Amino acid sequence: MKITDIIAHPLSATLPQGRWTAHENMDRSLIVLVEVRTDQGIAGFGEIAGSPQTVICDLVKMFADVVRGMDPLGHTEIWTKLFSLTSPRPGGLGGWDGMPAPLPRNQRPQVMAAIGGIDIALWDIKGKAAGLPVFRVLGGTRTEVFTYATGGYYLEGEPLDAAAKELSGFVSAGYRAVKLKCGALSLPDEVTRIRAVREAIGPDVLFMLDMNAPYDVAGCIKFAAAVAPYDIFWLEEPLHWYLQPADFQRLAAASPIPLAHGEREWHRYTVRDFIDSGAIRYVQFDSTRHAGFTESLRIAYYAEQKGVLIAPHSVGYLHGHLVSAFGDAAFAAESHGDNSRHPIHHAIYQGGAEVRDGLLCLSEAPGFGVEIDWKGVEKFRA
Repeated sequence: MKITDIIAHPLSATLPQGRWTAHENMDRSLIVLVEVRTDQGIAGFGEIAGSPQTVICDLVKMFADVVRGMDPLGHTEIWTKLFSLTSPRPGGLGGWDGMPAPLPRNQRPQVMAAIGGIDIALWDIKGKAAGLPVFRVLGGTRTEVFTYATGGYYLEGEPLDAAAKELSGFVSAGYRAVKLKCGALSLPDEVTRIRAVREAIGPDVLFMLDMNAPYDVAGCIKFAAAVAPYDIFWLEEPLHWYLQPADFQRLAAASPIPLAHGEREWHRYTVRDFIDSGAIRYVQFDSTRHAGFTESLRIAYYAEQKGVLIAPHSVGYLHGHLVSAFGDAAFAAESHGDNSRHPIHHAIYQGGAEVRDGLLCLSEAPGFGVEIDWKGVEKFRA
């Protein structure tokens, strides 16, 4: 089997109402659907979460020229070849070795995203070629994995207890764990929001906080002490983006709440250092943002050896396969209790995973189990 073409489909949707995390305003849903075609008629599909979409699509087009004619089942060889373009190499100056010249440093986030989308599509092809879902290709047997629902995004002018109603609705829908966006408001206001959610969801539901990096170490120690009485399961991305494993160690030593981190790390080498620090109990990664399913597997295997639980970020239909394959070494896949937050997903994907009673239920369809609704693709094409 050989790769004949790779096509990037940039998709965009305006959200009905803009929302905030502690870090950024989100008024649009953006993904790039990546289609890898082969000479045997098997097509695989991957997904990229990143921007600017024009840069990412140009990179996908360049990468298509690099890997065209290669065996799509050789995902490691393809990944390594594409990743080599991020660094200087002997004979590579000016593309004298027949490969593109080393890519600009300022495009590394987009490069890693483009590699990720292609790599995910290759795993989809691998499953389809074998006639198996990806979780069974990996040796997994669980068709149901634990999941949680994320909500509590900030809306301008909303009362502090608004998230309590939203997250209790997730519990009523069957979720047994929920995650609240937090970190944007003053400490007293955040405590008010968190208290309201805990009272609304009851004592038996797991309750995580997704902080989007708002604090320095001293500030987060104070925050952790203030919210600990509400039985918080983890603090996710608690520290400023530039703080390193040593800073997480200081926080972990003083915090009564476990730490989760990793979704914005570009590759396994920085995630390795966070795992080795002993500061995090849950490791997160996002195949659609950074380097694809192959790199996520590398991180997952390393975390398993170190006793750190795997908790992939977002995209449950994809990461649920990895959670299944790692069994008790994985905590959960992430879901969104409100489908309107990802209108593109629900318009272009048919089949795949489905949430029922707090569990993400995987299908036996080959690959990642989704079919593409091309009418939906055309509706949201950017």
